[in-house]
Amino acid sequence: MISLEQIRKTAIAGILIVILTLTTACGGATVSQADRTTNPPVIGRDVTYSELERGNTPGGQTFGDWVVQTSRGLIKDAYVRDNNKLGVVIAREVRPNEVRPLAKSLVQGFRKNFPNQDLTVLVYGPDKKLILTTQYDVQTNQVKYS
Repeated sequence: MISLEQIRKTAIAGILIVILTLTTACGGATVSQADRTTNPPVIGRDVTYSELERGNTPGGQTFGDWVVQTSRGLIKDAYVRDNNKLGVVIAREVRPNEVRPLAKSLVQGFRKNFPNQDLTVLVYGPDKKLILTTQYDVQTNQVKYS
């Protein structure tokens, strides 16, 4: 018999996949080669965490904003660096067994917005400590978790 926990986990993963797939397919920003080669801004010691940008390129900024807005509270913060690295801070409500399906959904949405390149998704806990690294290899079309 299927437990309520399994149903909940499957439902959350399904909802995120649908949200990320539909909204990136319908309104995803295209990224030019110029965006990919932009150097990251220098961040001084007097900049607080809340003042950091969600992306160091216009496309990255847009995608980072979109991830937080469409996550329905599951993701508290996000950043994109060099259009191939996405970092997210998850909410306390995300259970440990939901982290991997969430990361997989993020890789799928990230891949649609920034195609034809290797991607990394870093998932941080609410305490901002790294809990999962997800890497997508464009040549093998494989996702690895560590």
